[in-house]
Amino acid sequence: MAKTAPKSTRATQALERAGIRCSLHAYDYDPDAQRIGLQAAEALGVAPDRVLKTLMAAVDGRPVCLLVASDREVSMKRVAAAFAGKGAAMLKPAEAERLTGYHVGGISPLGQKRSFPTAIDAGSLGDPGAEIHINGGGRGLQIRLTEADLVAALQALVVPLT
Repeated sequence: MAKTAPKSTRATQALERAGIRCSLHAYDYDPDAQRIGLQAAEALGVAPDRVLKTLMAAVDGRPVCLLVASDREVSMKRVAAAFAGKGAAMLKPAEAERLTGYHVGGISPLGQKRSFPTAIDAGSLGDPGAEIHINGGGRGLQIRLTEADLVAALQALVVPLT
């Protein structure tokens, strides 16, 4: 069952300020889902590789934001290399929430409390004009926009992360 999407979130407001077109899509969020990104893809009727999950990690103690297709697993070795670091680890959920201002399951790479260096998995992108989904800033919300617009909005590195 589809939910009604709010008119805007901090994430869509960030895109609006950047002049980037997007659409916001709501779905019934399942807090018990083992893999939230896969649950979002299924609920929206979108291929799992078209839904990017947002992960927060630390490279040599510095927070970074990662985006990777919901059906892929990130390599910490590749994350460290992407940010010229020696080691990387996922942030604990409470730390990710504190830094981003979003709740786990609703962390968007856009509109965070602070801006963090961001990398998108190169293997999760294909055609710059293709549409993808990212978290919209709330549990059960996804933003649809083009790959090129996402990379531009985030000023993200596009590197292998998986």
